[in-house]
Amino acid sequence: MEVALAPTMSISNPMPPAEVSSSSLREGGRLSLLTALSRVLGLVREMTKAAFLGTSWLADSFSVAFALPNFMRRLFAEGSTTTAFIPVFSDYLVAGDKEKTESFIRATFTVLLVLVFAVVALGMALAPYLVLLFKSDHYGEMALLTRLMFPFLAFIAVASFIQGILNSIGVFAPSGAAPILFNLCWIVLPYLLGSRLGNPARAMAVGVVAGGLAEALCQLPALLKAGYRLGFMRVGEAFRHPGTRRVFALIAPTIVGMAAYQLNILVSTVLASGAGTGAVASVQYSQRLQELVLGVFVVSAGTVLLPGLAKSARSSDWPAFAAALGDCLKAILLITLPVAVFSTLEGKDIVVLLFKRREFGLESARLTTEVFFCHMLGLVFTAANRILSSAFYARGDTKIPTYAGLVSIGVNILASLAFSRPLGAPGIALALSLASAVNTALLVAALLRVPLPGLREELFGAARYGIRLFIFSILAGLALVGVRAFLVAGKIAKFVPGETLGAGLSLLFSGIVYAAVGIGTLAVSRDRFVASLFRSLKK
Repeated sequence: MEVALAPTMSISNPMPPAEVSSSSLREGGRLSLLTALSRVLGLVREMTKAAFLGTSWLADSFSVAFALPNFMRRLFAEGSTTTAFIPVFSDYLVAGDKEKTESFIRATFTVLLVLVFAVVALGMALAPYLVLLFKSDHYGEMALLTRLMFPFLAFIAVASFIQGILNSIGVFAPSGAAPILFNLCWIVLPYLLGSRLGNPARAMAVGVVAGGLAEALCQLPALLKAGYRLGFMRVGEAFRHPGTRRVFALIAPTIVGMAAYQLNILVSTVLASGAGTGAVASVQYSQRLQELVLGVFVVSAGTVLLPGLAKSARSSDWPAFAAALGDCLKAILLITLPVAVFSTLEGKDIVVLLFKRREFGLESARLTTEVFFCHMLGLVFTAANRILSSAFYARGDTKIPTYAGLVSIGVNILASLAFSRPLGAPGIALALSLASAVNTALLVAALLRVPLPGLREELFGAARYGIRLFIFSILAGLALVGVRAFLVAGKIAKFVPGETLGAGLSLLFSGIVYAAVGIGTLAVSRDRFVASLFRSLKK
């Protein structure tokens, strides 16, 4: 039996694949801008959390409670499931059979809801036992917050399913706008509800669930406009549908490979819960700063460059494939290396400027700064892994990223156990950076063994370019250290009222000097890649 969300709409006039390519560039540009805005609001979201909770036990309890549904969202709803759904759905679009396409949508939607509601019900029922994975003296509050937030998974799963359909037909803007609404719900509701629910953490939990619902609803109009509707079929028939079976077959080998970083984050959260009060919260504040860079710059670079990688793989134009991969890696290095060096030197001012207010005091700033330093050591590797994994998936190879992901998870667990006791929360972050570096090394080693024309040359070229950028970044960093010494000496800082304003002005001066020296060295060296990249972006 079919239960349509929009009875008057049908799949009679979906957007044909031929129309997608003509608008993909425009949609890609919109997606980059919306992603940038979403990441900035994500940072404001963490600033709100820091203001209300700081690095207290309540902040740790909320962070742990959100970790489980959020991990499942990133792994299943927005990760492997979407990745597996899109190619199967695209095949139905190419075949052009309206009835079969509609049947596939209903079957997949039915299976999704059955599974996700079962997981949500199980998660809420087992919440008091799940939180025992984490070390805490406040299991009761942690379990309550977990139960409050688990329904978020159901809403976000539906949102991700709609996103998969829209992305398959070349519509990206609604999917980019959805996380913006999620962040706004998280930011606004704590101020509206305050402590009316008992404490600010519970108000944030309500904001999380409301944000998930907003993500699903905001994409529904675009889905209906494109001529699609959501419906159900008999559960047994849905599970036996050939399309859903293909989706399940694609999910299995990609889960670990695509989500190794997310699994490592969950492992870090579990281990950080035993590293003292504030450890979990400080790790998550630091990760939000790291994800700001990854989300805004790495996703934007991928939007511009990765389509060429996939196109070359489909046409078996391997020299072009190698060149596109080399360009992707160079672009990522151009962004992340200078940012990583600057952040390790200016981490304290970054943390103070963004987070230090209300419940987030000097001790919270100190702990988060130490964690942030260790996270920044792995920024380049984390960003490169996303590009390198895509190179394997573009060629249809899912095994190597999966093996590399498994090894990195093992390294993260062992290193976290070794580092957490002597170093505390910073040791957890250092272990994650080490795991990302190992993942990168394994993926590069595997690519070097692939006999494709020009691939080895491009990889070695990207490595040489990275060394060059690192040298330039160190030169800029030395100039920055000089500015820092001048400011600390009190010649400017002593005239600035307030620590937060002082950190902001210090960052401004340091950033100007760092950027000027860095850009100057690139200009003097006549960096050809930067020039070609600007020409491509201008077009």
